[in-house]
Amino acid sequence: MRHLKDMGFDEAARDLFTLRDFMRWAMSAFTRHQVHFGHGTDNALDEAAYLVLQGMDLPPDLGEAWLNASLSSSERQHLSELLRRRCVERVPTAYLVNRAWFAGLPMRADSRALIPRSPLGELIQSGFSPWIDASRVSRILDLCTGGGCIALACAHYFPDATVDAVDLSADALELARLNRAELGLEDHVELLEGDLFGPLAGRRYDLVVSNPPYVDARDMSELPPEYLHEPRMALAAGEDGLDIVRRILKEAPDYLSDDGVLMVEVGNSMDHVEHAWPDVPFTWLHFEHGEDGVFMLTREQLVEHASEFSGSQE
Repeated sequence: MRHLKDMGFDEAARDLFTLRDFMRWAMSAFTRHQVHFGHGTDNALDEAAYLVLQGMDLPPDLGEAWLNASLSSSERQHLSELLRRRCVERVPTAYLVNRAWFAGLPMRADSRALIPRSPLGELIQSGFSPWIDASRVSRILDLCTGGGCIALACAHYFPDATVDAVDLSADALELARLNRAELGLEDHVELLEGDLFGPLAGRRYDLVVSNPPYVDARDMSELPPEYLHEPRMALAAGEDGLDIVRRILKEAPDYLSDDGVLMVEVGNSMDHVEHAWPDVPFTWLHFEHGEDGVFMLTREQLVEHASEFSGSQE
């Protein structure tokens, strides 16, 4: 009898019978195919539970006893195909099951936008404490909103605030509209198609947040295959990853209230930011969960250093 770890996908559909069987086999398959974790999980066990349970439309907190439930032949074939696509085609699990979570909220996920994973979710859930007095936030802007996760989470946790969300991609905004409807936030979030601040003439915000494209050319060339399923325009941002960030820093003061704050995720391009503007007093935020790479600047700081941002190289 062949060892379980050597079983192929067709054999899995035939010889595995329970949710627990598929989770156990999936972990071995992930190791064998060297899949990359980073779209909601960071280990094989959590990835296996995510794919198997969501693949069967089951809740993530399903009780232990249910893992021994037997699956029908069609269900086993379905899970086997999901696992094949995850391991061989390297499609991220969130795209396979069309579901991700952000700031504790369920989000529809597909290849029209990045899979939600920004550390900004942790800040949103905490009301941006201690950096912002939440009681004074009445208008929020999310730039490069993609599928809408940041804007929608802001609307959920700041129910008295008005939230605008902008993206250049019409396809991404269609996904954001689906998420907005599923979360019942149609009256709280306005979605606008355009290039950064382009559709926002005359509007000012207490808080501008953004998870823009920030992957530099070198990192783009070395991305694991899973990331190549995501929209390139949502990742790539020039040689140093700062093409979009430069524009945000230059233009943001015109759209912030006098006491407004800008928060931008730049991930691995954090070093490029510090090199490009060594005299700017960026506040780098730290997170209990997730990576660093998010900076904060007040409008006052942006205005004070406007000449440095205007003079930076494109």
